[in-house]
Amino acid sequence: MLIRDIRNGSYARAKDRSVLCELLHPAHEPECTNRYSLAHAVVPHGEATLPHRLNTSSETYYILAGEGRMHIGDESAPVREGQVVFIPAGATQWIENTGQGDLVILAIVDPMWSEGDEEIL
Repeated sequence: MLIRDIRNGSYARAKDRSVLCELLHPAHEPECTNRYSLAHAVVPHGEATLPHRLNTSSETYYILAGEGRMHIGDESAPVREGQVVFIPAGATQWIENTGQGDLVILAIVDPMWSEGDEEIL
């Protein structure tokens, strides 16, 4: 049985400037046979991630708390708690926190995130 708890997780600034805790990554967990990786991300109040893209992986954001504005390619839209955003592979993306508190996201990357696949633009 594999159980992860964000309260015990290690958070650090990711290359895109979000504050990230990797919860599940098959490359680091031999018993994990899925294709995707899972991370808990925070965009602090008043901040935004840097424009970036994953060249071969798609990403899905589930907004756990807060409000923001999601930018994918030439499109942008407001997002809030309870919404899901699909980001296709190769799409330039960034998200800004437009709310009063932290913007908290569960990020699913499929296939699993790899450093070589991500480009900061």
